[in-house]
Amino acid sequence: MSTPVLLLFFCQALGASIGAFSAVWSEIAYLRAARHGGVDAAERAHLRVIARGLRFGMFIFLLASLGLVVVAYRLQAAPQPALSAGYWTSITLALIVIGASWALSRRRIAFALGSAIVFTAWWFLAYFVLGWLPSFSFGAIAAFFVITTAIFYTLLQYGHFLATRTRP
Repeated sequence: MSTPVLLLFFCQALGASIGAFSAVWSEIAYLRAARHGGVDAAERAHLRVIARGLRFGMFIFLLASLGLVVVAYRLQAAPQPALSAGYWTSITLALIVIGASWALSRRRIAFALGSAIVFTAWWFLAYFVLGWLPSFSFGAIAAFFVITTAIFYTLLQYGHFLATRTRP
């Protein structure tokens, strides 16, 4: 692999990892806010930093993905990435993150469900880019995503229940 391709792979992995860790950080911040029943000024500043991390991660990821397609086209690589199921899986996951985040910001989806979708999509994206997600077909990954989202929805709801139940 050439240096530009390696750099773009690194940037793609960096963007997905920043997004995934920011998603964890946002869930922890949400549970802290739920524990005492509101968002104070310090937590609001924290949430702004987390939102910037999520936007920065997605920007780097999408820019690197586009860069990989352009470089593969310019080098006339035999398997074009835009024609592979893996590429469309990563783009679909990115669109799920963007769509669910938009729905959350407009209150078109329940917070718990939207949060679980975004959290799971970021981690799927990170695992996929790093090569840690098993190589399934697009449909199998979609089914795996739905099941994993349901599991994380349950876990996040239980965490919220515990945080609000034990108020001081």
